[in-house]
Amino acid sequence: MKSEEDELQRSEAELRRLRREANATDRTRRRDSRMSEDRRRRSEEASERRARADIHAEERNVKKPEAAMEKRAREQGEEGSRGRRRRESSSASSRMTPEERQQMRAQQQIRRAAEREHRNQLRETNKEIILCTYLFIAIFVVVIGYMGWFMHTQADTYKNNSYNSRRQTLLEEQCVRGDILASDGTVLAETIVDEDGSETRTYPQGRVFAHVVGYSSEGTSGLESQAAASLLDSHETILNKILNELRGRKETGDSVQTTLNVRIQEAAYEALGDYQGAVVAMDAETGEILAMVSKPDFDPNTLSEYYDELINDEDDEGTLVNRATYGLYPPGSTFKVLTTLEYMREYPKAWKNFSFECSGIYNVDDLTIQCYGQTAHGELDLAGAFACSCNGAYASIGRQLDFSDFYSLCESFGFNQTISGVSMTKSIFRLKNNKSEFLSMQTSIGQGETQVTPLLNCMIAASVANDGVMMKPYLIDSVMSSEGNTVKTSSPSRYADVMSKKEAGILQDMMRRVVTDGTGSGAAGSGYTAYGKTGSAEVTKEQETDAWFIGYGVSDTTGRKIAVSVVVENAGGGGSVAAPIAREVLEAAFN
Repeated sequence: MKSEEDELQRSEAELRRLRREANATDRTRRRDSRMSEDRRRRSEEASERRARADIHAEERNVKKPEAAMEKRAREQGEEGSRGRRRRESSSASSRMTPEERQQMRAQQQIRRAAEREHRNQLRETNKEIILCTYLFIAIFVVVIGYMGWFMHTQADTYKNNSYNSRRQTLLEEQCVRGDILASDGTVLAETIVDEDGSETRTYPQGRVFAHVVGYSSEGTSGLESQAAASLLDSHETILNKILNELRGRKETGDSVQTTLNVRIQEAAYEALGDYQGAVVAMDAETGEILAMVSKPDFDPNTLSEYYDELINDEDDEGTLVNRATYGLYPPGSTFKVLTTLEYMREYPKAWKNFSFECSGIYNVDDLTIQCYGQTAHGELDLAGAFACSCNGAYASIGRQLDFSDFYSLCESFGFNQTISGVSMTKSIFRLKNNKSEFLSMQTSIGQGETQVTPLLNCMIAASVANDGVMMKPYLIDSVMSSEGNTVKTSSPSRYADVMSKKEAGILQDMMRRVVTDGTGSGAAGSGYTAYGKTGSAEVTKEQETDAWFIGYGVSDTTGRKIAVSVVVENAGGGGSVAAPIAREVLEAAFN
């Protein structure tokens, strides 16, 4: 009985709970309905207010009645659409159970998350597209820039390359090779055209300018190669080009005026005589090459007759090689210019107190360095050791140098570097450390593995003369059309500031003492003040040393500075053989 009462009470309690939940659900539905109705009413009131405002605005804006009406109708339509959507949404929401609304919110969250993910993917894709676009733009700019740089700076190099013979052959079929002239207009090379159109390339100065001007009959060399792009290019007037076309004639190539001075060139050629070697003279302040002689020489007018014999002769000693630019020689004591500079830099105070007792032979353990002729120079300071070219003193200096720094100094002066302006082989400096004491001593006196071209040695002397500024050498002063109009001109340019003006001043004083009190007295002459450094470079034990002189002269009247470099193969001492040749060149330049 009791259990039946308990069951009845539970049923009544459950019924009351269900009634409460039903009442709560009904109240919630009525509240949502009232809120929806309130929102609808407020929306309609707002629409009516906007409509009335639009009507008033339309009345004021009589100039555009149709546009205003269209705008009001459009806005009313949009507002009505929004109101209908809100009412439908509110009505639908009011009919939903809490579980359905929660499910709808979950679906909306999922949809929004998917939209965010899609936007992120689009953003990442856009980043990749933008990156690729910028990359292609950068590549395009680099390619265009490289092509512009190449056309401006490298085009002539490739056009003039002797391996590019096909292009030069095609150009020669269209154009008569232009003239090569000395600085005063003297013809160094020209093409004679016969009545039948046959062409003959002639060299009025013959052997004197053989290597520097070069040849064009068996390939090309010298200026004939370096300036081929200009010599086979024509800047004649349009009228002349039309007339040549009508007459069936070739165009006339441009003329190249060089920096070469006929008087200085002839003096250098005569002074070198029957020796093998090279002579270079250049303006120290501009880099203009005034003379360039190499021997043994050849006659470019008849080269075709004995060219095959020359290149097939195993005993030929490089007749066709321009020793001034392609000859590599041990620099001997001329290298002491750089050894001295490195020593001053490493020991900025101690070098002034340098002292050495020379007995003619310098021994370190079982290593021996001899002065030229085993001459005993006695007690020497640094300037004295430089003036008399004491090998013992400089071997002792070499033991104290940091060759890593010395290597960097030599590279700054052009060793191991390609120097533009004149075609020239690289000079060589290899020693980077002090592992071999004997090689350190040998290198410091210009022996060992060091090799230099006469042209670079001339540039080193010129940099001392020019207060530490090394200029780029050049041979071509200007290019002119066959009618005499200037096509382009060259101007001086720096290669590098290789030393300070103070350092150059110290070396100038030392090089002057070489001429006044040392081994270079043979370079002194009239009309100028001479500065220099001699050298005697050992090649093999069986041969005489190569004789060297590098230096410069300063005009007594104008102050012009002309640098000179002379190397004479297997000739002995630089002071007795090379210095007098330098004197002949400088006297021709200044008198």
